[in-house]
Amino acid sequence: MVSFTATYTSATGQPRTVTVKANDAVSARRLLRRRGIKAEELRQDTGKGKSKTVSKSAGGSASAGWLSMDLGEAFQKPPGVKEKAIWASKLAALVDAGVPIVRSLDLMATQQKLPMFKKALTSVGLEVNQGTAMAAAMRQWPKVFDQLTIAMVEAGEAGGVLDESLKRLAKLLEDNARLQNQIKGALGYPVAVLVIAILVFLGMTIFLIPTFAGIFEDLGAELPIFTQLMVDLSALLRSSASLVFAGILMVGAWLIGRYYNTNKGRRVLDKLILKLPLFGDLIMKTATAQFCRIFSSLTRAGVPILMSMEISSETAGNSIISDAILDSRTLVQEGVLLSTALTRQKVLPDMALSMLSIGEETGEMDRMLSKVADFYEDEVSASVKALTSMLEPAMIVVVGGIVGSILLAMYLPMFTVFDQIQ
Repeated sequence: MVSFTATYTSATGQPRTVTVKANDAVSARRLLRRRGIKAEELRQDTGKGKSKTVSKSAGGSASAGWLSMDLGEAFQKPPGVKEKAIWASKLAALVDAGVPIVRSLDLMATQQKLPMFKKALTSVGLEVNQGTAMAAAMRQWPKVFDQLTIAMVEAGEAGGVLDESLKRLAKLLEDNARLQNQIKGALGYPVAVLVIAILVFLGMTIFLIPTFAGIFEDLGAELPIFTQLMVDLSALLRSSASLVFAGILMVGAWLIGRYYNTNKGRRVLDKLILKLPLFGDLIMKTATAQFCRIFSSLTRAGVPILMSMEISSETAGNSIISDAILDSRTLVQEGVLLSTALTRQKVLPDMALSMLSIGEETGEMDRMLSKVADFYEDEVSASVKALTSMLEPAMIVVVGGIVGSILLAMYLPMFTVFDQIQ
């Protein structure tokens, strides 16, 4: 077996490395793909602290790894926040009951339905059985176990309180899942209603209006201007030009997605998102609550402050906020107070920064940040309710306006027909 070090980019755009053991470069790349990692560079350990590059993603040598990869493994879904929260809660209960950690991991692996999660837990159990620390074994699966999970487990192992750390992790993941569901609910409702409204409009315009237009033409009725506009729009939608327009929209959406996947594009679009009315403020409150909750939990578990900041930045959900936390981490490393460093970034709300400053002065920063997280989680809940109450009537008006305009376009010519009959 030879050690290989792979360099890849995390979901937040940060460069990461992971070490695996394999017989050759092709096997190493195949193993990485099973773990959901697309290696940008693969280096082989040649001994005496030296290494050599064996493949890069842009080079032709990587193609063998791609061709040898099982296509089913490429589409395996990593566990979400909810799945990891359930896993942490159950594992904490087993450890607290005195079940050996290897046996606990095996039990959790047999209960998993996600193939990638199942493989990861089985692998971690085997590594732990051979004497490897659980956190070290989990680092071999970065697509399954994020930095937050690994740090909490490592802190629990170091302090001999793994069950307590897992309980805190489960609670933390459950809070994050709840926040994410609230945001998805707030953003998903108007999008779903808008999509339905557009489909109704297209269906009535393409299929219903031509039928009435043919009837009015047979009757010899003169079409009003509004009706004629809708008839012309219907003809346009049924022509090949609509397909071209739809193709342009799809290509545009694809290009925006590709642009967002770049570091520069992610920062540009995330900055615009934060400036959106209503939604920008909601996303900022959510990111603040997540940062305060995760940072408080990590520091309380004994994780070093610099590592806590790095992990918290990855869970911010917005690259602008993530960059601000990382820049603050550099200042803290130079001796600047955390509250001062974050204030210089001018990203997080003033109230959160003031509470953080008070926590530093009183020596109870983790407890103060926990209170700040509670406050902003309540703010997010209130904002979601207010936003939903505002959007519901607005969406009803939009759908009613679309359907009403089409019905008006169809019924207006009837008045002309009635006048001709009289």
